[in-house]
Amino acid sequence: MLVDSHCHLDRLDLSARNGSLDEALQAARERGVGHFLCIGVSADNAAAVKGIAERYADVDCSVGVHPLDLAPGAAPALDWLLAELDHPNVVAIGETGLDYHYEPEAAELQQEAFRLHLQAAQITGKPVIVHTREARADTLQLLREAALPQAGVLHCFTEDWAMAKAALDLGFYISLSGIVTFRNAEALREVAKQVPADRLLVETDSPYLAPIPHRGKPNLPEYVRDVAEYLALLRGVSYEQLAEQTSANFQRLFPLARVKAL
Repeated sequence: MLVDSHCHLDRLDLSARNGSLDEALQAARERGVGHFLCIGVSADNAAAVKGIAERYADVDCSVGVHPLDLAPGAAPALDWLLAELDHPNVVAIGETGLDYHYEPEAAELQQEAFRLHLQAAQITGKPVIVHTREARADTLQLLREAALPQAGVLHCFTEDWAMAKAALDLGFYISLSGIVTFRNAEALREVAKQVPADRLLVETDSPYLAPIPHRGKPNLPEYVRDVAEYLALLRGVSYEQLAEQTSANFQRLFPLARVKAL
């Protein structure tokens, strides 16, 4: 069994699946995907991701505000976030983090919002899903300051081994997406070979970043199989080993998720 540890089911382009989320999830199940984590990115989509998790027994969700989805000049309210997290199918916080690639001028606001999410993680004990781009030093500094009692994950990882090692030393997991299959991702492939087997997750980040051979098309949860097969070959293990290990890792990181027993 595989787990797609990070997908945006409320944003999928379903044209290849007759406009049906049911069909998209069934297509993934037929490729061995047994569970999905549907990710919150804003106050506006919190209800949507919770609704999807309520509808499907093999979908859980997270709630949070992406650094590029922050309201101008305002971090989300802690009371709002804690209320949204108090739901049986919300198993994680985020995605949250820092992204200086598109909005370096918003660094201070992003840091304030990131701290708020980390505070919610301290209060609730739920793991945090971290987005980081061109903000290595600040991301690690805030994670160190938070000293979370529970682990989290750096999702869709694209940074170097030094950052991966620092995050691993803090207890975090590393999740790899279809980017690892891209022709220009040789440095990331070197990182992917070094991540300890018990700290590795796989994801699609669908509808974004479809892996080869689907690059250029809308990404779908079923393509997490392609990511996993590629990683297995890269790491010199069988697909079955990688699928079992990453699914066990997901269950350990997200103990509230309704994953069927391996």
